[in-house]
Amino acid sequence: MAVTLIAFAVALGILITFHELGHYLVARWCGVRVLRFSIGFGKVLLRRTDQHGTEWAFSAIPLGGYVKMLDTPEPGAPAAQDREAFNLQPVSRRIAIVAAGPVFNLILAVVLYAVLNLVGTQEPAAILAAPTAQSPAAQAGIVAGDRIVAVNQVPVQSWSQVRWALLGLLSDGGEVELSVDHGGVTMVRDLNLPAAADPSKEDPMRRVGLMLQGPAPTIKSVVPGSAAERAGLHQGDLIVAVDAEREPALGQVIATIQRHAGQPLTLQVERAGRLVDVPVVPDTHTLESGEVIGRIGVQLGGDIPMVQVSYGVFDSLTHAVTRTADTAWFSLRMMGKMVTGEVSWRNISGPVTIADYAGQTARIGWAAYVAFLALVSISLGVLNLLPIPMLDGGHLLYYLIEIVRGSPPPARWVEIGQRAGVGLLACLMVVALFNDLTRIFS
Repeated sequence: MAVTLIAFAVALGILITFHELGHYLVARWCGVRVLRFSIGFGKVLLRRTDQHGTEWAFSAIPLGGYVKMLDTPEPGAPAAQDREAFNLQPVSRRIAIVAAGPVFNLILAVVLYAVLNLVGTQEPAAILAAPTAQSPAAQAGIVAGDRIVAVNQVPVQSWSQVRWALLGLLSDGGEVELSVDHGGVTMVRDLNLPAAADPSKEDPMRRVGLMLQGPAPTIKSVVPGSAAERAGLHQGDLIVAVDAEREPALGQVIATIQRHAGQPLTLQVERAGRLVDVPVVPDTHTLESGEVIGRIGVQLGGDIPMVQVSYGVFDSLTHAVTRTADTAWFSLRMMGKMVTGEVSWRNISGPVTIADYAGQTARIGWAAYVAFLALVSISLGVLNLLPIPMLDGGHLLYYLIEIVRGSPPPARWVEIGQRAGVGLLACLMVVALFNDLTRIFS
């Protein structure tokens, strides 16, 4: 719990600070006076005023932040304040200041992805498991052990890159060309993807039969006096067959052993380069629920083949920009599909889920946490650009109306828009929290 809370707080601090820093820097560049730069809302806990008269504050509720600028000079104020007031700036400058926050979030994502690309990360190799029968992958001729090396003739190195390359296609459907390494020979498989996959219902990759090959089941340790020790199984044995089932996945081995309580079973293992058949009779074990299962007394594990993915300086930046743009566009498309009903609203996540993911990625390692920060930064940037009053995009909408009309929209319009924006955001928050709680209790 402590790791989750700390990871969530750090993520919020970085993303909010960078967002507000965009507003602040562009406002200063435009000559607008910034009265306060606050991280959080409510009671101010810490504050400091700099030489420009800006108060830097940290407030009690760290679920957001804001930059307060001089809006309109007080009556009788020096004429110089007119040039420092936000509301008296040309509309082009106001647009730049407001848009800077979301844009800085997108820039932050580019920087984070570029760092990951440059440093390099360990990712699972794109080696496929056997596709389910009658799935698009099976119909395309993909078999277990095939390694994807290109998607639509674009080279890929890892399973993560394959998923990313197929992201848009999996939502819209269509034809995709997969180049696979099949026993040392590169072959082309034409995959027909069905449309309208809803990520909240099932993994779109699994839906089309593309699944990562699981780790080879290896005996990590043997319990003294167990059925495994009596049968002669050793630590380090690689299980290559269970009875007639060849090259079983880790889960398949466990399930087969559990089904054979007190019944003879033959494990074929690879030991020191040789294949050895080991007959074993799983011991009978009764669970608290009353179910009887078989156990042989070993700790099973396995390692997924990994590849090092890294790029040079220029390619790191290029890939980072592309990924950020693709993620932002994909997010917008998913939002559109939620509106039309093609995708479930259960895909909306709230602060509880975000905090949970922050904790999970922090435990996995720094690379996963940085990738999480980049993804949330993109989401924050895209969300704030939506034309909803109360968000940055709502203000940009007002400025667009001002450009078209030649004057700002009437105050009554703005008031109605603000109320509607508050109501819409409140509804979205309720949906997000409901989804969060549903995930927790289900």
